[in-house]
Amino acid sequence: MDIIGLIGGMSWESTVTYYQVINEEAHRLLGGQHNARSILHTVDFADIEACQREDRWDDAAALLGACTRSLVQAGARIIVLCTNTMHKVAPAITAAAGAAEFIHIADPTAAEIRRRGLSRVALLGTRYTMEQDFYRARLEDRGLRVMLPQEAERKVIHHMIYEELCHGRVTSAAREALGAIIQSLRGEGAEGVILGCTELGLLLREDAPGIAVFDTARLHALAAVHAALGKPA
Repeated sequence: MDIIGLIGGMSWESTVTYYQVINEEAHRLLGGQHNARSILHTVDFADIEACQREDRWDDAAALLGACTRSLVQAGARIIVLCTNTMHKVAPAITAAAGAAEFIHIADPTAAEIRRRGLSRVALLGTRYTMEQDFYRARLEDRGLRVMLPQEAERKVIHHMIYEELCHGRVTSAAREALGAIIQSLRGEGAEGVILGCTELGLLLREDAPGIAVFDTARLHALAAVHAALGKPA
């Protein structure tokens, strides 16, 4: 099994999900006492969040590129960036990865949506992910029609992520608010909803009534294991 290199800490709460899913899937596929071979480079999210807020994406790209190179030098052959929003700087990660395989989080997500026969999906995440085109365009290039929540709903989700989930606060009020937004999107014609922030899976882990839910962190982690084992996703 190839070594999986994880760039985590954005936030660390969702990085826990990656580590758990990756090792559970490796054990499921290999059995016995097996788990995944991995290396985790955890950044300080305060540094990344400041780059986001101050529109210093080049600085973030340089920081994450350096993380990538350190993982490759340590032996990682598969690179996973454990966040949706920071895939805005995916070209820098790809370049830094060199011969190692960088798995873009949108790709296994789009593949699972298409596998389930859906095409019209809603994207939830930080305002950067929802409102900029770096993520949405990649999904659309793979044949999906992407919907967004209303402006007020986008503000609620963004606040929920940064002020609650990234601090480890998982509340019933947030779960209910997210569920209401999802049902509103369903009413507008969404067949499925993408949890396009790795923290959102902490609130909702299964399909909501009448609509499919796609947890990007889980799908990304599973894709990493399959790639490390040379198995089809």
